[in-house]
Amino acid sequence: MTELATMQFHPQPQAGEAKPWAFPAPERATLDNGLTVLRCHRPGQQVVAVEVLLDAPLDAEPAGLDGVATIMARAFSEGTDKHSAEEFAAELERCGATLDAHADHPGVRLSLEVPVSRLAKALGLLADALRAPAFADSEVERLVRNRLDEIPHEMANPARRAAKELSKELFPSSSRMSRPRQGTEATVEDIDSAAVRAFYERHVRPATATAVVVGDLTGIDLDELLGETLGAWTGSPAAPRPVPPVTADDTGRVIIVDRPGAVQTQLLIGRIGADRHDRVWPAQVLGTYCLGGTLTSRLDRVLREEKGYTYGVRAFGQVLRSAPDGTGAAMLAISGSVDTPNTGPALDDLWKVLRTLAAEGLTDAERDVAVQNLVGVAPLKFETAAAVASSLADQVEQHLPDDYQATLYQALAATGTVEATAAVVNAFPVNRLVTVLVGDAAQIEEPVKALGIGEVSVVAAE
Repeated sequence: MTELATMQFHPQPQAGEAKPWAFPAPERATLDNGLTVLRCHRPGQQVVAVEVLLDAPLDAEPAGLDGVATIMARAFSEGTDKHSAEEFAAELERCGATLDAHADHPGVRLSLEVPVSRLAKALGLLADALRAPAFADSEVERLVRNRLDEIPHEMANPARRAAKELSKELFPSSSRMSRPRQGTEATVEDIDSAAVRAFYERHVRPATATAVVVGDLTGIDLDELLGETLGAWTGSPAAPRPVPPVTADDTGRVIIVDRPGAVQTQLLIGRIGADRHDRVWPAQVLGTYCLGGTLTSRLDRVLREEKGYTYGVRAFGQVLRSAPDGTGAAMLAISGSVDTPNTGPALDDLWKVLRTLAAEGLTDAERDVAVQNLVGVAPLKFETAAAVASSLADQVEQHLPDDYQATLYQALAATGTVEATAAVVNAFPVNRLVTVLVGDAAQIEEPVKALGIGEVSVVAAE
C-alpha cells in the first residue's frame, strides 16, 4: 500500500504594523526671474514629474477665439527657436520623457515626466518650449485642423454632449464657462499662428507662473539646474489676473437633447456648489462619496443592484475655478446612463434616493466605509511622483495652502455622519437640480414630464 505524503504548511505571513503616512510637504522658493517653484523630494521615485502652471485662463481668450488657449498649449511641443517640431519630439524621446499640455478655466498646465538621470536635458527642452516656442504657421494650422476633426466626435459622444449642454444651461451666455473649453467649430477655425502668439505674449511669463518638481532629487543641485533652464526664461513682470466670480442658475429643470432612436439615455444632473475654500468641503466630499462614489453607494445600490437600470451611476464634485475670497465654485453632479424605456422610472428612483437621504440621513456604516475608502487608499493614490505633482499643482491653481492635502485627510477622518449628511443634502437639493438627458425625446419626454422634477424642454442634438 502506497504511503500518502504529508503536506507541510508554512506559517501564514502576518501584516506588519502600519506606518504613519501624510501627504508630502513641498519646499517653496522663487527664481530670479519671478518663477515660483515648489519642490518635493520623494526617495525612490526615479521618474521625476514636473508641472508648470501658466496664468492664462480661458476667460482671458479674446472674443471669438475660444480655443486659442488649447491650441497654444498643444503648440508648445511643436518646435522652438532651437528645434523643429520633429527634432523637438526626437529630443524628448531620447530623454525618455513625455510632455503634455492642456488648457482649462484656471489656466494652462504643462506636465513633464522624465527619468531622473535625464532631468537636466528634459528641463532644458521644457524651458525652450516656454521661452521661445516656434508657433510655426504650418504646425498651428495642423493643430487647428486636428481640433476641428475632434469636435464632431465629441458631439456624437452622449456624455460629452450632456456636459456641453449642462454648461450652457447653468452659466450665463456672457460667461466663458457656458461655452466648450476647447472652442467650437466657429471659433477654432479663426485661430492662426498670429492669434496664438498674441495670446502667448500677453499671458505667458515666469512672474505669474509656478513650477512643481517631484521625485528622487538625491545628489541633484536643483537650484543650479533650475537656474540654468527655467531660470533663463524671461518676461515682463505682471500681477496675477483677478478671478471673476462664478454665477449660475440652478433652477430645477430638465433639458432633453434629442437623439432619435437612442437605446440609452445619458443623464447628467448638476448644479454649482462650494469649492475647497469652504469649510464644508470635507463633509461634502464624504457625503457625495456615500451618495454615489462607488459600487456600494446608495445610487448604485438602488439603480444598479436592485432595479438593474444601469451599469453604474456616479456622484462627484469637481472644482471649476477657485479663489480665496469665496468666489470660486465646484460642479456638483450625478452622471450615468440608463436604458431608454426605463428613463422615467430610473429618474423617479433617483429622486427618491435624494428625498430619502434628506429625510433619514446617512448611516454610521456608510460614513465609516467612505472614510476608509477615501483616507485609507491615500498612500496608494499618491504612490507616484506624477500624482503628488498633480495634486500640488491643483493646490496652487486653486490658491490653497501648501499643506492643504494633508489637512484634508485629517478633516475627512474627523467628519461625522451628521455633518456628511447635511453637506450632501445641501449639495443636491431635489428642487435645485438642472437635469440634462441625451436620448430619444419621443420616448422619454412624457414619462419625464410626469415626474414633476422641473419644466421639460427639448433641443436638437445638432
